[in-house]
Amino acid sequence: MTRKTKRSLYYELGGLLKLALGLLLIFPIIYAAGLSFMDAAEITTPPPKVLPRSFGYLENYITIFTKMKMLRFLLNSLLVSVLGTMGRLITAVTASFAFCFYEFKGKNFLFYLILGSMMIPGDAIILTNYLTVSRMGIMNTFLGLVIVYLVHANYIFMMRQSMLSLPRSLHEAALIDGCGSLRFLVSIVIPLSKPIITTISLSSFVGLWNIYLWPLLITNAEEMRTVQVGITMLNTAEQQSYGPIMAASCVALLPAVVIFLISQRYIVRGMTAGAVKG
Repeated sequence: MTRKTKRSLYYELGGLLKLALGLLLIFPIIYAAGLSFMDAAEITTPPPKVLPRSFGYLENYITIFTKMKMLRFLLNSLLVSVLGTMGRLITAVTASFAFCFYEFKGKNFLFYLILGSMMIPGDAIILTNYLTVSRMGIMNTFLGLVIVYLVHANYIFMMRQSMLSLPRSLHEAALIDGCGSLRFLVSIVIPLSKPIITTISLSSFVGLWNIYLWPLLITNAEEMRTVQVGITMLNTAEQQSYGPIMAASCVALLPAVVIFLISQRYIVRGMTAGAVKG
C-alpha cells in the first residue's frame, strides 16, 4: 500500500469517525423531535421508536401553545437574553478598552482578579446572589433576572486578547488628531473588533437562553417564568406529559440552533481573534 493510499484511507476513516460522532451528539435532538410528533400510546408502546409513524400529529405543539403561556415564556427568555447580552457587551468592551489603552495603578492586579473569578463556579455563589436580590426588592422582575449576568469575566478576557492585537499607535495617532477616547472606541476599536463582538453576542445569547436554575429561584409569578422553567410546568405528579415536553423542548431549542447555523463562521473567526497575542 502506497503512502498516498494510506493517507487517503486515513482521511476516509477520519471522516467516518467524525460522522459517527456527530450523529451520536445530535441523536438526543432527533429523538426528542420524533417524540414530539407521537401521541402518548405510541410513546409508551414497546419497542421504543425514534421516528413517529406520521409527522402529521401536531396535538403536542397545539397543547403547549394553548394550555400554557408558551409565547409569554419565550418572550421572557428573549428579553433576558437580549438585556443580559447587551450588559455583557458593554462591560466587556469598556473594561477591555481600559485594560489595553490606559495605564493606571493596580491594572494588572485588577485584571488577574477578574481572571481569578473565572475559577469560582456560579452555583457556589447562587445563594449569596439570591439573598442580595431579595434584599434589593427586585424579585419577580427582569432586573432581578439579569442583574447577575451583566458581567462575564471570560468575555472580558476574550475581548482584551482581541484588542491587544490592535496597535497602540492607532490610539496615539487618534489622540494627536484630536479624537477623544470615546470616539476612538466607537469609531475605530469596535468596528475592528466585530468578529469577537459577534462571538460574544452569540455565545452570551445562547447561554442566557438556556439558563434554568436562577430563573427558577428568582421568579414566583408564572408570567415571569422563562421558557426553560416553563417546560418543567408540563410535568406533574399525576401525569408525565412526554409528548408536550418534547415539543416544548424543540421549540425552545430552535432559536439557538438557527443562530448557530447562521453564525458559526463568525464564531470560529472570533474565537481565533487575538489568539497569538499575549
